[in-house]
Amino acid sequence: MNFNLNENKEVIALLGAGSMGTAIVKRIGANKTILIGDISEKNLEEREKELRYGGYIVETQKVDALDKKSVEEFAKKAASLGRVKYFIDTAGASPSQASPEHIINLDLIATAEAIDIFAKYICEGGSGLIISSQAGYMMNFTPDVEKELSLMQTDKLKDLEFLQKEALVNSGTAYMTAKRANHLRVRTAAATSWGDKKARINSISPGIIVTPLAYDEFNSPGTTYQDMIDASPSKRVGTSEEIARVAEFLLSDDSSFITGIDLLIDGGVIAAINSGKYGLKRE
Repeated sequence: MNFNLNENKEVIALLGAGSMGTAIVKRIGANKTILIGDISEKNLEEREKELRYGGYIVETQKVDALDKKSVEEFAKKAASLGRVKYFIDTAGASPSQASPEHIINLDLIATAEAIDIFAKYICEGGSGLIISSQAGYMMNFTPDVEKELSLMQTDKLKDLEFLQKEALVNSGTAYMTAKRANHLRVRTAAATSWGDKKARINSISPGIIVTPLAYDEFNSPGTTYQDMIDASPSKRVGTSEEIARVAEFLLSDDSSFITGIDLLIDGGVIAAINSGKYGLKRE
């Protein structure tokens, strides 16, 4: 049965078949073609079934976000389906899931590469969204380091001395570094490659949102997550649906004058840290 007879549907490319990305495409995916890329075929099958049963038009492709060629093929597939109106990147690993090297490679370098790649395929008037993290606000960098993270040619990022030493002390430090770099790379892309295409790109930094990834952190040693919840003004965790509502706005034409920014959605955790109410524990 053909559920949608309309032609020339715009395309949403979602890299990372997690619950947050799925919630976002549910809000913006009506009468569009959704292309989901993920390294896990099981995740792709589950998300495709979930979305198809909800009436969405869905395609999937196995993608290794760490492989630049694989991401390029994903972008080409998206463009073959129609005008790529939206690109959403949720691919990443949490500190409890991966080594510092893996986090730098996936959350920082691979994300920067995906931003560059989709700048070539996004349509005029299109919009991109990188899912970063509140962790990007938890570490202070010198102006020189921020400049390097912002402007260094992507294929040379991995050679930065800073990323060979300080950022690899532990997975938490690597994660904070990667997420701050996400903000900086989005800002630069908005003014250069994406801006040149008359497209916009922003990032969102969620706080503690209940997802399977978050449960890995909940179940890891220590009480950091609970301490942040206790110290936050909101006194609770967030949901993927709350992130999706904000993502819908930033991707839509209602925010057509907004580009190159990061929007922190953390229930006030960073406010608690900055005010001194909560002291971030560093190992």
